Amino acid sequence: MTMSTITVRVDEPTKQTAALVLGDIGLDLSTAVRMFLRQVVLRGRMPVELMQDPFYAESNLAVLRQSIQQLDEGKVVIKTLDELRAME
Repeated sequence: MTMSTITVRVDEPTKQTAALVLGDIGLDLSTAVRMFLRQVVLRGRMPVELMQDPFYAESNLAVLRQSIQQLDEGKVVIKTLDELRAME
């Protein structure tokens, strides 16, 4: 089988951390990438579940925007930690 080369650009900290993690389980980066691609072929899909960080979900961002607007309009009363504890 003819081999091919793939070039992937990634920031250095990600590369180094991934190499350490993979090294702990006996893999190098090239082997891990080959395994990933083979699983894509075998499964016909991504072999991992991709999820959005819930903090950046549109529903959460909308609440954050509304809270900022209320704060800007002076509709929010900011309480100290002591005041919040007293409300318990």
